[in-house]
Amino acid sequence: MGTKLFTVSSSPHIKSNATTTVLMRDVLIALAPAMVAAVIFFGVSALMLTGVCVAVAILTEWAAGKIMKKESTIGDLSAAVTGVLIAFNLPASAPWWIAAVGSVFAILIVKQAFGGIGHNIVNPALAARAFLVVCWGARMTGSAFIPAADTVTQATPLGLLSEGITGQMPSYMDMFLGNMYGCIGEVSALALLLGGIYLIIRKVITWKVPVIYIATVFVLAIIFKQDPVFHILAGGLMLGAIFMATDYTTSPVTPKGQIIYAVGCGLLTMIIRLFGSYPEGVSYSILLMNVATPIIERYTRPRVYGVVKAKKIRPKDEVK
Repeated sequence: MGTKLFTVSSSPHIKSNATTTVLMRDVLIALAPAMVAAVIFFGVSALMLTGVCVAVAILTEWAAGKIMKKESTIGDLSAAVTGVLIAFNLPASAPWWIAAVGSVFAILIVKQAFGGIGHNIVNPALAARAFLVVCWGARMTGSAFIPAADTVTQATPLGLLSEGITGQMPSYMDMFLGNMYGCIGEVSALALLLGGIYLIIRKVITWKVPVIYIATVFVLAIIFKQDPVFHILAGGLMLGAIFMATDYTTSPVTPKGQIIYAVGCGLLTMIIRLFGSYPEGVSYSILLMNVATPIIERYTRPRVYGVVKAKKIRPKDEVK
């Protein structure tokens, strides 16, 4: 019998067939129901804005690789996912140039300037949204136009709540299906839930962060005597909790860290919604917790098996 040789490499020895391309492909598939809902409720303009964002994001990724003399990464589909998420954070009435500027900012400044995929400190799509809100707030917040319904511009549910107008609120069913005003990819909770379930089944994400995030908002809404169902269905909570708070690079990997991170996202979301001047708090809450992720992971690292904690030596012990 011949001797079988084994090649032993340094740890970790976990093997998986999952690649960045496969993961990003699954995310794109999970985003498809929300894209279909966007076209149904907002018309072709939603598809066109998404196309602009994806095209510019991929082109910027390619150009950045050429300028920095790095291997092209457009084939891993991460730029395409970022482009779709940027579009989903835009109102359907946004002009094409805002979509283009946001995509360039996300890829060039937030992603490539920090070293590319896996090195960015905050979610690129959310950072682009925050940048666009600061630069063109009137075009990014407060209202959205629905061409498919041939309606006029109207405030989003959270915008109405911040203004104290409760008589024009959509029903729970309309909010669940997506028949309301808002950004392209955030209006249909049903479509986003379908995508989230797909990602959990495919083990691209775990249930922990989105469920704890949403549950925290639910509980805090009750504590502050708000409508918890409204706060879950309105705004970008579903989109943020499922597709952006779960970003591998900018969220904790430790079990305890994920709980702290998700609770922090929910707490900051409600604080901004209820006490801030901006009606929506999802984007900024996730960005703030992205920045806090290294600290969270530092203090929630599991204890290494077999390592004994060193005893502190006091000055008087050294003298002896």
